[in-house]
Amino acid sequence: MSFFEENCPEMDRYLENHASSEPEILKRLRKETFQKTTQPHMISGYQQGRLLTILSKMMQPENILEIGTFTGYATLCLVEGLKKDGKITTLDVNEELAYLPKKYFAESEFSQQIDFRIEDAKEFLKNTNKVFDLVFIDADKENYVEYFELIKPRLKSGSVVLFDNVLWYGKVLEENPKQKSTQMIKQLNEMVAKDEDFENLILPLRDGVNLLRKK
Repeated sequence: MSFFEENCPEMDRYLENHASSEPEILKRLRKETFQKTTQPHMISGYQQGRLLTILSKMMQPENILEIGTFTGYATLCLVEGLKKDGKITTLDVNEELAYLPKKYFAESEFSQQIDFRIEDAKEFLKNTNKVFDLVFIDADKENYVEYFELIKPRLKSGSVVLFDNVLWYGKVLEENPKQKSTQMIKQLNEMVAKDEDFENLILPLRDGVNLLRKK
C-alpha cells in the first residue's frame, strides 16, 4: 500500500484518474485477484503497472525476466513493450496459485511470448546463459541481495532492473531492524547505491521501487 493510499486516498484516485487506462484484461485480472487470493495487496498496482508498461515500451526489450509472478498482472504490463520476437520469462514457486496467471496468459494476445515457470529463481539464474534487457523483481525480500548478485552477470550495458517494495512500509528507516526482510532490503538499497556499475533512483511509488540502470 502506498503513502497516498493510506493517508490521502483522494490523491491516489486523482493520480489513477489522470494516468493512461489499463487494458480490459488487466481490469479483469485485478478484480479476480482480489476475489480469489488471500493477499491481493501483493498485486502490482494500477500506477506501477502503467510505469512498467511505459518503461517496457520505451526500451522495446528482447528479453525480460520477472522474479515473482503472483497472478501475472506485472507480467502482462511488461510484455506489452517486448519486441515482436521477444520473450518474457516469469518465475514463481506457488504452484497452488499458478492456475490464475496461466488463465490470463492464455487469453493474452502476447501469450506466445510469455514463458511462465514454476521454478526457484536462484537456481534459474545459476543455470541460465541468457542476458536480460529488463528485469523486475518482486519476490521474497530475504533473497533480494542474492538476486542482485546473481542477476548482475546476466545484464549488459543499458539493462534496467527494478526491485519492488524497497521502502518496506517505512521500515527501512529503522536503525537496527530485527526483521530479516527489512535487513535485506536495507542492505540491498545500500549495495545498489554504492555499486559503481549502476546508476539508480528509488521511486516513492506505492511501497518504493529501486530503479537501476547498468552503465
